[in-house]
Amino acid sequence: MAQDQGKALDRKKLLGDPILITTIVVLIAFLTLFILYPLAMLLVDSFISGGGLTLDVFARIFQMPSFTTAITNTLSVGFLVGIVSALVGLLFAYVEVYVQLKTRFMRGLFSLVSMLPVVSPPFVLSLSIIMLFGKSGIITRYLLGIYDNSVYGFWGIFVVQSLTFFPVCYMMLKGLLMNIDPSLEEAARDMGASRWKVFTSVTLPLIAPGLGNAFLVTFIESIADFANPMIIGGSYDTLATTIYLQITGAYDKQGAAAMAVVLLCITLVMFAVQKYVLEAKSTATLSGKASRGRMLIADRSVTVPLTVLCSAMAVFVVIMYLCVPFGALFNTWGYDFTLTPKWFIQLFTHYHGLDAFVDSFALSLIAAPITAILSMIISYLVVKRDFRTKGFIEAVSMLAMAVPGTVLGVGYIRGFSGGIFGTGILQGLYGTAAILVIVFIVRSLPTGTRSGISALRQIDKSIEESAYDMGADSFTVFRTVTLPLIKESFLSGLVTAFVRSITAISAIILLVTPSVLLITVQINEFAEKGAYGIACAFATILIAITYGSVLLMNLAIKHFGTSRRLKGADDDLPETIKKDYLEDSRQVEEL
Repeated sequence: MAQDQGKALDRKKLLGDPILITTIVVLIAFLTLFILYPLAMLLVDSFISGGGLTLDVFARIFQMPSFTTAITNTLSVGFLVGIVSALVGLLFAYVEVYVQLKTRFMRGLFSLVSMLPVVSPPFVLSLSIIMLFGKSGIITRYLLGIYDNSVYGFWGIFVVQSLTFFPVCYMMLKGLLMNIDPSLEEAARDMGASRWKVFTSVTLPLIAPGLGNAFLVTFIESIADFANPMIIGGSYDTLATTIYLQITGAYDKQGAAAMAVVLLCITLVMFAVQKYVLEAKSTATLSGKASRGRMLIADRSVTVPLTVLCSAMAVFVVIMYLCVPFGALFNTWGYDFTLTPKWFIQLFTHYHGLDAFVDSFALSLIAAPITAILSMIISYLVVKRDFRTKGFIEAVSMLAMAVPGTVLGVGYIRGFSGGIFGTGILQGLYGTAAILVIVFIVRSLPTGTRSGISALRQIDKSIEESAYDMGADSFTVFRTVTLPLIKESFLSGLVTAFVRSITAISAIILLVTPSVLLITVQINEFAEKGAYGIACAFATILIAITYGSVLLMNLAIKHFGTSRRLKGADDDLPETIKKDYLEDSRQVEEL
């Protein structure tokens, strides 16, 4: 009864607050127009023809050998990358949590490996693989004397995606392993079990749901990835690249829409399993923090092989990323290793580099604060308010996590190229910078929302109720009470949105026009042409921008972060961009 009265009181307050009602209506309109509507138009294109329901479009695309091959290729790469990434991530997580690391260098190396995928464009490792192991690669050509090696195809995609995504699994599994109560493992040890027996009979069963969760996250990220298969895939087509070629090469919007629906169905099914099955089991199995300190493994017969193996892999990953700036400094990669700044000079003098950086920076800078504010507002409504459409707002705002960028791009083409429902309304949005900003917002919105929800759930409701009792409206309470308490999460979401926007490619490559130059599109274009010097120069500056943004964020959080009151209440609020990236990866973005 008391609960019902509380809900009734909340609804009464809601109806008496026009600012709050207006905010809810605007949010619903935005989410419907820019998330649900494009996906709905894909379904219309796929299932409706000649005024009625039909499966003719699907029948046509499944008769295409290239499409059925792309499905097989995509699933094969996804499963293998998911398995390998989860196992390698588990190895790194186990070494950090259970093995006594005697040097700060090791911990710093592990931290660097986990950060690099966040601040780098999604296709950096593809460039590195080509430069190290291609026909003109340093390792293959100059160290091994192999002149006809090809890195393109299945194995190239597999290696690149595994190296890109295993840090995500490492961060996820590290948190799970740290939450295991050491007393459970010590009890098995006291009964005479070996380290291996304890791992297989106690540790592994406890983290099995989380391991499956890591696999599914990586699987979804892999099958949705566009940039890496586009650069290093060669003739090995995946669903993402096939959809892109279908709409840009064959000009078959209806066929591309049906292909996008197939990819969307795969990711939605996996997303549902990951979120509602494995994630729930992980939470139920491992709840709370470990109650006591863990006895670290100090036996050199164990620590030396594991640390050497992980260190070698981590150093290799770092070297892969370092290839990019060196590729921009050499005169001709693979032939003339004279150091020269010519590629950076040509980038600005011949290839409109300044325009690309200005456009990318400006659009990302516009999208980031809008995303951060919308995320905080949605989080506030979901956590602090009770109204009928709250579930709708939360579900739709999180839906973008499960939608591959290529699918969203095709949906925007179909939904806005002729205006809403072909009426011409908002047709002027298509082909402009504004639609790119909207894509940036939609793609980054789930990350900020998850972070905001986590932070807001730690604020006592009575603090805000006191402000309401003093006559403040919802906007005033949010601005003067709520936002100052979650400003750390806001700042983190702000920079996360900026980094994700400036490094995005999968959706925007279908929507960008010559009037707007974006860094990632330029990198992809030059990489496809084999102009690796220019591509590396663009990528190097982009990495510098994103890494600088992360450093600035950490500085801002240090000086202007969460108040002492909130920090004292909970020390687990998001503090770095890595946590936002991890949260997003758990719910599937990206790519």
